[in-house]
Amino acid sequence: MTRTLLMNAMPLVDDAVIPRAIAGDPAAQEEIYRAYEVPVYNLARRICRTIEDAEDVLQETFMEVFRSLRTFRGDGSLWGWVRRVAASKALMRLRRNKYRDTDDLPDDPPSRQRDEPILRMDLEAALERLGTTSRAVVWLHDVEGYTHEEIAVMMDRSVSFSKSQLSRAHARLRTWLGEEVLT
Repeated sequence: MTRTLLMNAMPLVDDAVIPRAIAGDPAAQEEIYRAYEVPVYNLARRICRTIEDAEDVLQETFMEVFRSLRTFRGDGSLWGWVRRVAASKALMRLRRNKYRDTDDLPDDPPSRQRDEPILRMDLEAALERLGTTSRAVVWLHDVEGYTHEEIAVMMDRSVSFSKSQLSRAHARLRTWLGEEVLT
């Protein structure tokens, strides 16, 4: 449902703008940039750990989009193509930065007194707590709607790697968000 809402809310770019942007028309390129800058930044921010990296991914994405726009075949939406470029750039940024993966964080929250209220983490904080790779897989699969096969190709990993990352991440998120009975 989230994917449907995101896709329906996505601004559309008039098909006539694409040939003008390919020809180097700055107004057409700006129209494409303005239409997709926020969703590209949001995607990059969910995958990357820092605002600076997300801003770099935004810039790199549109540099690539305008450099390669003539290769856009039009068999899908322009947004789908831009989104794939953005996801690829964000994943390349992760590999380049070699983030310290925090997947080794304990699944159990710190011990608490029996009569203390159960502390619930909000989803944003729980996603931040996931390791970089796990968070990227969750975001790409659950929010952006990529299949495990697509994620595997994008991350240069196997389909089973994507599935296991997602499964472990979901289990951790459920635990951290207090949706499972903790023993």
